[in-house]
Amino acid sequence: MNVLSLSERLTAVAAHLPESAHFVDVGSDHAYLPCYVCLQDPSSRAIAGEINDGPYKSAEKQVKLQGLTDRIEVRKGDGLAVVEPNEVKQVVIAGMGGPLIASILEQGKDKLGQVEQLIVQPNIDARVLRKWFLANGFELQTEEILEEAGHIYEVLVAVRAGKELYDEDAIIRDKQLLFGPQLLQEKNAAFRAKWQEYKRKLERNVANMQRAQQVDEAKLASFKTELLWLEEELDD
Repeated sequence: MNVLSLSERLTAVAAHLPESAHFVDVGSDHAYLPCYVCLQDPSSRAIAGEINDGPYKSAEKQVKLQGLTDRIEVRKGDGLAVVEPNEVKQVVIAGMGGPLIASILEQGKDKLGQVEQLIVQPNIDARVLRKWFLANGFELQTEEILEEAGHIYEVLVAVRAGKELYDEDAIIRDKQLLFGPQLLQEKNAAFRAKWQEYKRKLERNVANMQRAQQVDEAKLASFKTELLWLEEELDD
């Protein structure tokens, strides 16, 4: 892979890093993202974290190949264990499920003291990350949704101090946490494709639950509420 031509997904993630970034890329795989950023911006520095031996060695090889060993350090470890407290200003975690990303952030909270920006790209369940940001002193700054090679991805960026994007009304806020407050305003083609597919799955789940002998009424009510929101937002 040519690191100067990242996937659309990773290019979108990289675009949110500031000039002269000093960041950690958790689960860096082949270190393509840190290499791309540091090649584009000679003032950037990065730590590429990887827990698995194969990708760790591949990352080391890629960094050497690009001549970036003076600005990218490849470290082996789990999640944010690869950085020291106050060592980086930005954290990037891309290509994992939302709950796993939230778990990594939660377990590594002691490393986030001086972190100014979180850039996450969950493959599923972005809502759990929006909730984590709210509960841990980060404001959702911007978000985007895109489709690439038949898959739909969301990119969320949170900062220490920003503009509140959520509505004061609790019901509206719950809806915004599910869909994304900015994405809900834009409703682009990728947004519609994602939620139309989700709506079909939810309709099947509700039908199956209603046929079951024992019904989790709370879960069924939650699903029905989401279906109502989906109908409201997709039918306009």
